[in-house]
Amino acid sequence: MDRSKTGATATKTPALRVAVVGATGYTGGELLRLLVTHPRVTIAAVTSEQSAGKSLGEVFPSLARLVDQPLVAFDPEKIAARADLVFVALPSGSAMQAVASLVGLGRRVVDLSPDYRFVDPATYQRWYAVPHRYPTLLAKAVYGLPELHRRRIARARVVGNPGCYPTAALLALAPLVKKGLMRPGAAVIIDAKSGISGAGRGASLPYHFPEANEGLMAYKVGHHRHQPEISQELARLANVAPPVVFTPHLVPMTRGIFCTIYAETAAALTPERALAIYRGFYKDEPFVRVLEEGESPQTKAVWGSNYCDVGVAVDPEAKRVVLMSAIDNLVKGAAGQAIQNMNLMCGYPESLGLTAPPVFP
Repeated sequence: MDRSKTGATATKTPALRVAVVGATGYTGGELLRLLVTHPRVTIAAVTSEQSAGKSLGEVFPSLARLVDQPLVAFDPEKIAARADLVFVALPSGSAMQAVASLVGLGRRVVDLSPDYRFVDPATYQRWYAVPHRYPTLLAKAVYGLPELHRRRIARARVVGNPGCYPTAALLALAPLVKKGLMRPGAAVIIDAKSGISGAGRGASLPYHFPEANEGLMAYKVGHHRHQPEISQELARLANVAPPVVFTPHLVPMTRGIFCTIYAETAAALTPERALAIYRGFYKDEPFVRVLEEGESPQTKAVWGSNYCDVGVAVDPEAKRVVLMSAIDNLVKGAAGQAIQNMNLMCGYPESLGLTAPPVFP
């Protein structure tokens, strides 16, 4: 795993002008919430097709008077003239063109859609039902999980920010998969639960509060679009990806993802050794906290933060492990990780602007 750090001369760098394209969704709002306190950033432009002409405070009262820029319609040439780096928070398909236009105008981009996450354009087409129109640019994009691809992210012009479920699942699985400790051919079972904000601000009826409150349901079983992301990155860690059984669930809370992952090891693994592996793997990572034996992550313990908490339980006789992880889906699962990637791309300290502790209760 690449652990090189950048950012030794960050204090000599002038303020970075950034734009947020698609600023009025939950992810766009979260980006702006974090960016307004970033010490090396100036927010140069915010876009929205439906809310162009409005102030940001009209759309997000929580951000009233914190961002002076009015919302404007997206024009790539105007955005490129005003910003050095652009966050694109548009739906899949729409982001593809926007990213290509901005890169063509010489701008660096962190894309929060799925459009630049995949190595193989055929995988994208299979899961998103449209061909990728920019396969050459896709081949140059870097999957933006810093804990696995830090050095490549630092050199990238385009970063495909990971999905929220893959972030939580991959950070839980990476140490064992990278060290080749999984039983060959055995399926990895990922039971994942997300808060309602993961469905976005324009969610369909089943994801509205009256429909989801006091309930629990699985959705998109066997065909959730985050599954190929997980498989892709596991294959890059181990050359041959273990089969993945991924089942997402909707729980009636606003924020958070909790993953419980069941996997088999090739040989018996003691709790002490498992924890030593995880602590060694993540010892230099600013945002991964490996919990003590017997402790379980909690979504409330990472709420509003860029942390991922990881817990490990081991059954040595059965050669089985239960891995657990918790993140805030809007922060480490989206906006916070995007800013972590921006920091790497710009030579800033990786944790700059992201050190606020979780909110509790």
